[in-house]
Amino acid sequence: MNLLLLHPHELAPDGTAVLTDRRLAHARDVLRVGEGDTVRVGVKFGAVGTAEILASSPTALTLRCSLFEPPPPRPGIDLVLAVPRPKALRRVIPAVASLGVDRLVLLNATKVEKSYFDAKVLTAEALDALAELGLEQARDTVPPRIEVRPRFRPFVEDELDAFFPQGALRLVPDPSATEVARAMPADARLVIAVGPDGGWTPFELDLLARRGFMPVQLGPRVLRGEVAVPAVIGALRPTLAQGAGGAARPTAR
Repeated sequence: MNLLLLHPHELAPDGTAVLTDRRLAHARDVLRVGEGDTVRVGVKFGAVGTAEILASSPTALTLRCSLFEPPPPRPGIDLVLAVPRPKALRRVIPAVASLGVDRLVLLNATKVEKSYFDAKVLTAEALDALAELGLEQARDTVPPRIEVRPRFRPFVEDELDAFFPQGALRLVPDPSATEVARAMPADARLVIAVGPDGGWTPFELDLLARRGFMPVQLGPRVLRGEVAVPAVIGALRPTLAQGAGGAARPTAR
């Protein structure tokens, strides 16, 4: 956790906040902060900055926050992802949030197990909590907007164009593609469609192609969706990988 993420309602008018949940445990047991120390903080959907520890006890951590910077710039990426195994999805969502993806559509596909849509991880509350873990890692405050769509064809034919900005470059990783994924200009808006383990079917690839998705390949290895997501984003936006940071450290007053 490189940033203590606060919800707007937790920040009092005088700039103080009181934490009593897992963030308290992390600050106490991992960061080992005490009164007078300073930690990085941010408000969800808002600014980032630092906070002084005013009081620390086994049950509460009281902060005085100073928010003076905007969150990191957005890389201009939206993602369509065939729903992976629930265990894999628990890893993918924090990664997607930490990479600054703006919009994520979790989509059904032929090779997606139907039982995945009954998993608790696909509830709005679970997805939101996982996204917050990624924000804390990346020192960001703006989560991706996440949508779940259980029907592939109706989404692609009827909703996709309205979901994503016109003029965006649409790409679909495909091991059989001849074009290799490469770094794109920083101002190029991207929409990436990552298939399930086993890949999109020919029908699905054809339907995506009709909506302007160009196949690209990531090399000779066939990757699981959970690996392909950071791999393709890293290939198209290499500066994201270069900007990875270390763990947050408290500073003494």
